[in-house]
Amino acid sequence: MVNMPLAHDLLWGMTPAQLPAGAPPWAIESLTAGQPVVVRRAVSAEGLVAVGVRGVSREQRLAAFMDLDAIARRVSPEALCQVDSARELPVVHALKHLRPMLDDCGWVWGVSGSAGFELASGVTAMHAASDLDLILRTPQLLTRNQARKLVERFDQAVCRVDMQLQTPFGAVALREWASGSARVLLKNQHQACLVADPWNPQEQAA
Repeated sequence: MVNMPLAHDLLWGMTPAQLPAGAPPWAIESLTAGQPVVVRRAVSAEGLVAVGVRGVSREQRLAAFMDLDAIARRVSPEALCQVDSARELPVVHALKHLRPMLDDCGWVWGVSGSAGFELASGVTAMHAASDLDLILRTPQLLTRNQARKLVERFDQAVCRVDMQLQTPFGAVALREWASGSARVLLKNQHQACLVADPWNPQEQAA
């Protein structure tokens, strides 16, 4: 792999043999069935990437590490933004409704969470109460006013919509940034820390 996978990317190719000792049966079944794993934010040794294995229920999540050489396929959240589903679910309707606005927002966006998992793999993951999880690539500052306008649009959707802003230094929740809090939680592979400006590299060094 030339480029390291990014958080929320879906990866195929991990086998049960790469699971930690004592992994639960559902995790073994997931990988045996050829399901993808999702890249998570955590420090990993050279040649490995931190991933999460997903089961059927919300409680079935397992942290693991995948060999980079084992990656057979990689799908990013932004590769899924134009993928449709025929399922009659609020999360599907919300995505269809918001897609034109997101396409015109001037930023690269993508679908993560259960919606992204199902759109990419075809494995049933969405249900009637599912949230719509989105990511927005924000290499430059997204102002708090811009964030508030996005939240206002999301609050008109037929299901809860959550978005993570992917800054060059980690991820911050759109709703938290829009709230006007003096400091917000920025998460990267090394730590989670409170910062005033998620786009300022000096803050992470403080």
